[in-house]
Amino acid sequence: MGEAEPREEPPVRRAGSGERRVAEVSKVRDRDSGSGPTNAATLRTSLKPGDVGRIVEMHGVLYALELGFDRTFEAYVAGPLAECVRAGSARDRIWIAEIDGRLAGCVAIVAASPRAAQLRWFLVDPDARGRGLGTRLLREAVAFCEVNGYESVTLWTVGALTAAAHLYRAAGFRKVEEKPGRRWGTDVVEERYELGLT
Repeated sequence: MGEAEPREEPPVRRAGSGERRVAEVSKVRDRDSGSGPTNAATLRTSLKPGDVGRIVEMHGVLYALELGFDRTFEAYVAGPLAECVRAGSARDRIWIAEIDGRLAGCVAIVAASPRAAQLRWFLVDPDARGRGLGTRLLREAVAFCEVNGYESVTLWTVGALTAAAHLYRAAGFRKVEEKPGRRWGTDVVEERYELGLT
């Protein structure tokens, strides 16, 4: 995902519906262009019809495949994402990365308070990882925060996402909290990262 980030293969859970999950993620990857991405990614912040659904689908399918999350994770993404789009605040922004016309990644900044932003919905398709796209999305998001006068950026992730954590640390974020528990049908360690901008 970053300029020099490690490309890590996620564990594939094959208990029960694993084969179906592999087929589902293949459909997400191949639906629009046939095969894996070959061209450079383009970023846009102007949402088109279908973008919100594609972001939710990508999160639901990939997190189920890579981490074993259940359908409740998709709802966890869908509700706040829909509210962000509905609100249409100038202090919020969603970036869509596309390769060959298909969703390759996304990230968003949402105002948590007048001075604090939250980074959300950061995900890069497995076929697009290792090409610098994750780093590029994070840079855009942090630059937006700086231009819009935010003093800090926070994000929540899970401990199993080690490649993403590497990107966060490389961008200057530091882990400030860990919270083990059971969410989305599996045991997770939620982690909160912060980045000071002043």
